[in-house]
Amino acid sequence: MSNKSVDDVYHHAGDNLPSHSKHDEETLSEERVAAYWRQNVRLLLSLLVIWFFASFGAGILFFESLNAYEIAGFPLGFWFAQQGAIYVFVVLIFVYAWQMKKIEKRFGVDDEIVEAQNTAEHVS
Repeated sequence: MSNKSVDDVYHHAGDNLPSHSKHDEETLSEERVAAYWRQNVRLLLSLLVIWFFASFGAGILFFESLNAYEIAGFPLGFWFAQQGAIYVFVVLIFVYAWQMKKIEKRFGVDDEIVEAQNTAEHVS
């Protein structure tokens, strides 16, 4: 384990968050926190762009050209404006949860990993 000063480690604010442990010191350095948030924000922005094109783009900007096609008997532009954007949004929620789970595992802050380590610390 490297010798880190207290200033090099990210500290939780608030009374309801877990206390600092060896796990925190190893995984939550300022550099790792910044990298974690960069990936989180990149994912959010990507999903927001998709949602923008599904809702504003397909439902408003490209409405007339999409109406040349039909889905379930309705013009596609109309369908996107009324329901398609909502379906895309729900799918994006699941994609976000799935991708965040992968990001959290990559940075070692996955709930399952932290719970397992906390359980192991309490047992020993």
